[in-house]
Amino acid sequence: MSKKVRWGILGAANIAIKKVIPAMQNGELCEIAAIASRDFDKAKRAANDLSIPKFYASYEELLADSEIDAIYNPLPNHLHLEWTTKAAEAGKHVLCEKPLGLTAPQVRKLIETRDRRGVKIQEAFMVRTHPKWQRVRELIREKRIGDLCAVTGFFSYFNDDKSNIRNKPEMGGGALMDIGCYCINISRFIFENEPRKVSSLIEKDAETGIDKMTSAIMDFPNGQATFTCPTQLVPSQKMQFFGSEGRIEVPIPFNIPTDSPTYIFIDDGSDLYGKKIEKIEFPAVNQYTVQGDLLSKAILENSEQAISLEDSFANMAAIDAVFRSSETGNWETPERL
Repeated sequence: MSKKVRWGILGAANIAIKKVIPAMQNGELCEIAAIASRDFDKAKRAANDLSIPKFYASYEELLADSEIDAIYNPLPNHLHLEWTTKAAEAGKHVLCEKPLGLTAPQVRKLIETRDRRGVKIQEAFMVRTHPKWQRVRELIREKRIGDLCAVTGFFSYFNDDKSNIRNKPEMGGGALMDIGCYCINISRFIFENEPRKVSSLIEKDAETGIDKMTSAIMDFPNGQATFTCPTQLVPSQKMQFFGSEGRIEVPIPFNIPTDSPTYIFIDDGSDLYGKKIEKIEFPAVNQYTVQGDLLSKAILENSEQAISLEDSFANMAAIDAVFRSSETGNWETPERL
């Protein structure tokens, strides 16, 4: 294998064209070598615009290219399992947008494929490798706010376009799959544990059927986490972590800016009005660049990747339990491997 991982892109999704590909091209270990689209003109245009040397009119042609080491899969949610599996079966490592599947059993199938084919498959929760979140986890471990007891999250945007894939339940749309998954993932990441049970309320859109607002409580062995994720409310996002001796606030926790510094705030609780809140600044970085380089490094060195498939299974199992709870009205226990 070369000194860089040669990446192929499945499809010309907006997130790939506008965010992930340019970011990975700025990385030290990523080479974007090819892109495929079922629309030949679209593939050619994307390749020309982004200076990608090869382009294909089918996903199959890309997977058959022996010069491609790894695949980035930004296809719609309902296609993640199929094409990640096909890429792995073709001997390619895979970075796949979240969620990896539509249910935990689908992720279990990917684990089986990974083990059989000996490739790396990672879910693209880019926030997990951002320096800001790495530092929050360190502060919690150092007990900077005492014992962590509670996590709260809010993540919202407004999108009522019925033609948008995020508003199509059959394509894995809805608030929980699109943005609530981040609140679950970060809660698990910071607690460093799995929820024992979850309870939820879901409000569905009368026309599309997607969950347009989901709220949940997750009971962890070492505390509780709550979140609300609407897709037809004012855009906003924040997470807070409450301990026995302080609080950490993370503004803009997920769509972290790439062109300006970002911050976290530490409050020791000594002043209700926040006069003694400490502000920690982090230089601007592109979390998609960091994500791509770290996975490429793991591929080149055959070392441990940042987010395991087992971790992704646990996240999907929590999502499944949130959906079940909204139907049964009961506390539900996430599936375990």
